[in-house]
Amino acid sequence: MTGVPASAAGGAGRPVPGGKLGAAAVNQASLWNIANILTMLRLVLVPAFVVLLLQDGGYDPAWRAWAWAAFAVAMITDIFDGHLARTYNLVTDFGKIADPIADKAIMAAGLICLSALGDLPWWVTAVILFRELGITLMRFWVIRHGVIPASRGGKMKTLAQGTAVGMYVLALTGPLATLRFWVMAVAVVLTVVTGLDYVRQAIVLRRQGLAARVAVDATAEDRRP
Repeated sequence: MTGVPASAAGGAGRPVPGGKLGAAAVNQASLWNIANILTMLRLVLVPAFVVLLLQDGGYDPAWRAWAWAAFAVAMITDIFDGHLARTYNLVTDFGKIADPIADKAIMAAGLICLSALGDLPWWVTAVILFRELGITLMRFWVIRHGVIPASRGGKMKTLAQGTAVGMYVLALTGPLATLRFWVMAVAVVLTVVTGLDYVRQAIVLRRQGLAARVAVDATAEDRRP
């Protein structure tokens, strides 16, 4: 999630040694900033999380506690890498691609493993993953007309999903096991509601984009001699 800060480019008013070659070296070096490193860490944590969760058949409380720790670190880095990238102008093409992949990979890994272990119904996993994949594809569908911003509901959905999956990863019993069911229920409801809202926004955005294009074409036609 990084761009090239002025300091990385040698500061304002100072040319980068080596012309295009030097500029390329700076751009390459800019990949290794704290925001991207956190994103890379989250990607590495995905297979580690899966291995820890499935150790000894997937039912050992100690291994599941370690898996929860890996999942929690991944969720925390998701918060900080985006904040750092925006605050310190560290946005890169790598970050734009890798960050959403890392987010969805850790969540998908948790849901699929929990369903495979019989802890979570497959339909819950299917609903969440279908929504996430569908919204991602929809964003690409309307990207030429504009960007659908992350909503407050979307952020609440992400928090609810992360909390629910984290609670299911832990070997909880009694009232806490009942509580995690309701947290997951809230997460599923938010997943569906925010997904429908994103669809509505995409349709409106596409209509506005098409209307604006028609207006521009009509204006250009009127100006022709």
